[in-house]
Amino acid sequence: MAERQLNQVLTQLKSTSTTLSYTDASALLSKAKLLLLQLNALTPNPTTPPSLLALARDTYELGALCSIRAKNPDAFTRYVSQLTPFYELPASVVPPNPSERSKVTGLYLLLLLTQGRYAEFHSELEALSTTTAGVDVENDRYLGYPIRLERWLMEGSYDRVWKAMKKGEVPCEEYGVFSDILTFQIRSEIASSSERAYPSLPLSSTKSLLFLESEGAVVDFARSRGWIIKDGTIYFPSANAAQEGEEAEQEKETSQMIIENTLGYARQLETIV
Repeated sequence: MAERQLNQVLTQLKSTSTTLSYTDASALLSKAKLLLLQLNALTPNPTTPPSLLALARDTYELGALCSIRAKNPDAFTRYVSQLTPFYELPASVVPPNPSERSKVTGLYLLLLLTQGRYAEFHSELEALSTTTAGVDVENDRYLGYPIRLERWLMEGSYDRVWKAMKKGEVPCEEYGVFSDILTFQIRSEIASSSERAYPSLPLSSTKSLLFLESEGAVVDFARSRGWIIKDGTIYFPSANAAQEGEEAEQEKETSQMIIENTLGYARQLETIV
């Protein structure tokens, strides 16, 4: 009886998960977890039938995806923690659901990336090599996306990250939730590089550089950074002007290269538009 009810709840969640409000989805998920409790299947144990283990895994995967759509990272992280022991079960015990697992794991990697938790990001990648045997992680639709983003961010290839975050480039709707967060992070990185590389930049160039939609948005951003705007030019704080030594010069050259590459990409976009 309880197992049949659980199947009905999950069927309803799967068919309406993208249209349900988070409140309604949470209510259904709570009902599903109560049924799992009745069936003694909230966590894996040797006496739990494989069919119930699969239903429990499906419940937590649906909960994770609903949490991301609702932009609730804490709830998402809890669901990922609950999924971990199920993902560690042998395929002979519970037949895997590779697509959903890759989606949830990729989203978790993306969450770690947007929160700057790089050590945990790489630890999770290392764990994948042992728990996803036979999966080409780099070329996986969902797992490869955050891996590429992290590599490009470390290289300062922001133009590639901008392109990858466009609506048609993300693997699925849930991944687009992180675009605004990454956009803010990249703007901050480019702004810091600009401050190191140049004493000033034209307002129009800064608009393209930061991928902002108007010069008014540039002015607001400039004020938030403490930049000075005068006669159509942005002047950066001179705190770094007194830096000396080879290391500072190399950092400046690297920053200039990043800025020039990003500006070039921004100009190409404007030409296409």
